[in-house]
Amino acid sequence: MKVLVVGGGGREHALVWKLRQSPRLTKIYCAPGNGGIAADAECVPCKAEDIIGLRDFALAEKIDLTVVGPEAPLVAGIVDLFQASGLRAFGPGARAALLEGSKLFAKEAMVRYGIPTAGFQVFREIEPACRYLRSLDGPCVVKADGLAAGKGVIVAENRAEAESAVRLIMEERAFGTAGDAVIIEERLEGEEVSVLAFTDGQTVLPMVASQDHKRVGDGDTGPNTGGMGAYSPPPVYTRALHEQVCSQVLNPLIQGLRGDGINYRGVIYAGLMLTANGPYVLEFNCRFGDPETQVVIPRLRSDLLAVLDAVVSERLSEIALDWDTRAAACVVLASGGYPGPYESGKAIAGLEQVPPGVMVFHSGTRNAGSKLATAGGRVLGVTALGATVGQAVRVAYQGVGGISFEGMHFRRDIAHCALSRERSESLDQSM
Repeated sequence: MKVLVVGGGGREHALVWKLRQSPRLTKIYCAPGNGGIAADAECVPCKAEDIIGLRDFALAEKIDLTVVGPEAPLVAGIVDLFQASGLRAFGPGARAALLEGSKLFAKEAMVRYGIPTAGFQVFREIEPACRYLRSLDGPCVVKADGLAAGKGVIVAENRAEAESAVRLIMEERAFGTAGDAVIIEERLEGEEVSVLAFTDGQTVLPMVASQDHKRVGDGDTGPNTGGMGAYSPPPVYTRALHEQVCSQVLNPLIQGLRGDGINYRGVIYAGLMLTANGPYVLEFNCRFGDPETQVVIPRLRSDLLAVLDAVVSERLSEIALDWDTRAAACVVLASGGYPGPYESGKAIAGLEQVPPGVMVFHSGTRNAGSKLATAGGRVLGVTALGATVGQAVRVAYQGVGGISFEGMHFRRDIAHCALSRERSESLDQSM
């Protein structure tokens, strides 16, 4: 099969890396790709948002399957466009992608389908939102309604921070039209977990769970980012919780959408808060997560291309997923200043010194002559497998140790929740 992967980040590099291992693959392209992906696929100079250009390329090259990575083209209707042109594409159509394209759509769907989620209010004007905030007693979460590259969620510790968040989104337009409306939610307490699942609109096949790190700084401090690292599996996510998530979140969502005339095919991503009262949904995404993909996909032993093909063909009931029992950890190396303004074009050194077994997925790189240079806020995702989460983390940081570029920064506490549990269990056993 000839495959086109749409996107140019670490998620897409991980997908290309895995798809290349399929015996079904004859040729793989990536649009637009990046400096690292260029070593694994033929990069096409077409932006992910140029859905017409991508459609024309797929027709000209007789692409058998297009795999859409980012959310923006999905929300823009790339899958609908491809299907109307007789092309096969992996991902939800535009109506289904509203689960990520509009937080209001997602919250209303959760209420309609009885899926546990935080209480919320919606506002389209600044002053009513601020008046509502004055009636609250304690912290809350302020969200831009539309797409904001993972940065449109602000956890406010008090009323002043919440009002500043509302004005940042609606008055300063920090996220553009994504801030036409804001959702103000109650703040849930617990530990966050990400659960991704394949679905063809009938069958739902969950993947192994992971936990990402959204805040830029150690100890979960600083502003939200697109993700500074991830690991899998999170020990807090037990078999009992998994069964709850399937029965109370994933299956009701797909069944509810189908009842509303929306056939969801692709990946559904549930961002969960594990509270004392059980799992609550923080958000739904309509695609593979980033950097969750960089720890989930390396654990998948099954042929990814066969799975994606089964989703598009609505044959997912024929598939059984096989998972590596080892843990995985990913450390994201970011440009100086990220998630704020940053400079690009910094030379990257040390990639040839990465230890065996360490995978480096490129997020924001470009070829600069014979060398690689930075070309984004998140630059590289250094991933490793290990018998335990702790071992995977240690090997990943060993890989980080030899890499450098001007301004590089990264979190030094990836998987801190899991490592704390491992230490506690080890202490209990030694006593």
